[in-house]
Amino acid sequence: MVTRRIQGLYHIHFILQVLIVIIAYWLYVARFVELHDLSWFGHYLLYCVLIVLGLMAHEFRSSHEYQIGVLHGNLKACHRLASSKVVYATAFLTFYLLATRDVTISRFFLFSFLPLMYLVLFITDWWIPKALAEKIFKGIHEQRTLLIGSGFRAGALTAWLNRKELLGIRPVGLLNDEKDKGDIHGVPVLGGTDDLERVIREQDVTHVILLEFPFFPKMITHMVHICDKLGVRLLMVDNLEERFLHPITYFEDDGLRFICIRDEPLQNPVNRLIKRSLDIAISLPVVALLPVITLIVWIFQRLQSPGPVFYWQRRAGLQNKEFEILKFRTMTVDNPDVSKQATANDERVYPAGRIFRKFSVDELPQFWNVLMGEMSVVGPRPHLVQHNEQFARIMDSYYIRAFVKPGITGLAQINGFRGETRLNEDLTRRIQWDLYYVENWSLDLELMIIFKTFGKVIFPPKTAY
Repeated sequence: MVTRRIQGLYHIHFILQVLIVIIAYWLYVARFVELHDLSWFGHYLLYCVLIVLGLMAHEFRSSHEYQIGVLHGNLKACHRLASSKVVYATAFLTFYLLATRDVTISRFFLFSFLPLMYLVLFITDWWIPKALAEKIFKGIHEQRTLLIGSGFRAGALTAWLNRKELLGIRPVGLLNDEKDKGDIHGVPVLGGTDDLERVIREQDVTHVILLEFPFFPKMITHMVHICDKLGVRLLMVDNLEERFLHPITYFEDDGLRFICIRDEPLQNPVNRLIKRSLDIAISLPVVALLPVITLIVWIFQRLQSPGPVFYWQRRAGLQNKEFEILKFRTMTVDNPDVSKQATANDERVYPAGRIFRKFSVDELPQFWNVLMGEMSVVGPRPHLVQHNEQFARIMDSYYIRAFVKPGITGLAQINGFRGETRLNEDLTRRIQWDLYYVENWSLDLELMIIFKTFGKVIFPPKTAY
């Protein structure tokens, strides 16, 4: 109901604003042309149409800024919105002039009109919405609103109610079963939930807002019944995120509506195909260079720590399925505890190995794992299976990171969480970055991580080891 009011107000405002811009345009044209000679009319009519098309293109944008700023006369929001509309109109005009090489219009007229149009848009964005709302949403169209819930929940809704006052949302009272009396944040307590029907009748209520989902199904059924019987609108505040202690998403499929506690962009096969294509494009040239790099590493190993060039280790991958990760060996062969995390100045690491680790040379063979589809260039770092079990005891949502393939680099690594995990807080923050990646994957995010990783490889932090 509230969004319908905002949308309607926004569209009426847009129509009036376009009409005012058209009037301003033709009044301005009259100053530059000979009115007795109408040869100019067709060209200037086309330019007017292009300006309107630019404003219409802007109309398809989200009205979020309109809701939070323009509707309440925020000058900064009005400036941003007016400037954005001028940019759209200018883009349409410029594209046409460049495409047709039209020289009939006065460039001075055109670009001197744009500041005037900005001024018209700014004034109409600042003045029209409030004037319209005060005219439209009053009298019989005012919504006398009754709140149902705790005083705490009512307080959390106060700012929202203040912003919606222009839309005719007028709180008349609060019902709760906490024995509160007097006013709560300026809203009088009128009784308990059992008084719903009486209060609706006495206060001439037209709109009820339930401040949270009720714990008892019979309660909501009772409220819906009363509101329907008395012809009153019912709105419920969605507080499921508070109950789940996690952001949630909604989706509909095959006639059923679902609630999911996380979004997973990489469940989309198109996104997975894009990510896989990027993995192959990056890993192929690296794998092609591996023979030369392997020879260099082997020479240093023969001089400082003879033994196998590569180091294979079982790690947990996608859906916690085990795979063998491939790395250049940077530790001595006589390493008694392979599960122990490497530390700064670790005596097990031979001298050249320290350099390999500092510049991530030891990680390069993992591009073979990427090429084989066991890993990705970007993703949560794969851990030893025994470490997985240990880390999962520290953070309940740890295994969520296994929803995607493990990576050579990731959000945690470019944000400084690389190498040994010393404290539980370090692990928690590392996993939080991994979960953010799982829930917010995008091509932009993927490329950003890759470029930042490249920078950190070229210029490694002093703490890298």
